[in-house]
Amino acid sequence: MSSSLLFSTFDVSRQAFYRSRLAAAIVNLKPLVPGHVLVIPTRVVPRLADLKHDELAALMTSVQHVGKVIERVYGADGLTIACQDGKAAGQTVPHVHFHLLPRKLQGDIFARNDDVYPALERSEGGLPDELRQAPQPLQMDADEDRKPRTLEDMEKEALWLKTFFDAAEATAGASSSEAAVEKTS
Repeated sequence: MSSSLLFSTFDVSRQAFYRSRLAAAIVNLKPLVPGHVLVIPTRVVPRLADLKHDELAALMTSVQHVGKVIERVYGADGLTIACQDGKAAGQTVPHVHFHLLPRKLQGDIFARNDDVYPALERSEGGLPDELRQAPQPLQMDADEDRKPRTLEDMEKEALWLKTFFDAAEATAGASSSEAAVEKTS
């Protein structure tokens, strides 16, 4: 799975921290909260309705799996999971993607839960132009206090997050092996 990964026309291979055959998870260029990541199909598909059944199943399974790990790693109490499907819904990158944002009952940056949605819409607004500027430091919305991200910053976070998925897969593999041994005993 070392082939390049595209998010629309942008190579995001270095930002990927989880991959399955049909889906992947990448760190976000403009995270609204620590741990804000995207889950995407590996095939460039503009709309949810354009996905094949196996791609949709893999995408949703990946949203669930990545969400569980992200929630644990960031000490969250829940997740906001959002998909802006089509330009009218605020989608600016023509590639299906789900935003996963770790949320907390106490100390969440959004005082009101629904304040996250206008922030998501604002963050998507200038995304394609900012992606085209890479590898320069990436610019953020002027009215936001979010730290600018470079490709190097995103790669570092992706490599760190990947360790949690590698560990989870090793544990799952060991459990499967142990179960197989028990069945043959």
